[in-house]
Amino acid sequence: MATIFEKIINKEIPSEILYEDDLVIAIKDKFPKAPIHLLIISKKVIPSFQKIEKEDLPIIGRMIEIAQKLAKDFKIEKGYRLLTNVGAPSGQTIFHLHFHLLGGRDLLEMG
Repeated sequence: MATIFEKIINKEIPSEILYEDDLVIAIKDKFPKAPIHLLIISKKVIPSFQKIEKEDLPIIGRMIEIAQKLAKDFKIEKGYRLLTNVGAPSGQTIFHLHFHLLGGRDLLEMG
């Protein structure tokens, strides 16, 4: 069964797309935990960070590049959080690799 991210990538579900190329798509999170909460998603279905293979490294590099670009575009490059959850015990609910880019306020209280 397709993940919600696959449906967004395939344009089956509308989303506010901020960036897209052949490897990565970036969208605004529908349930933000900070004033700026973006999702940077690999177009290839990689179930989690722990499942990255050597051939996936160009995708990861691109995801990092886009995180840096979006941090600059949203003027949070001096302070933001980039995170991914790995496995259900960490809170991962969508098993399709994605990074959360959070910023726009002091994030210390988020732990």
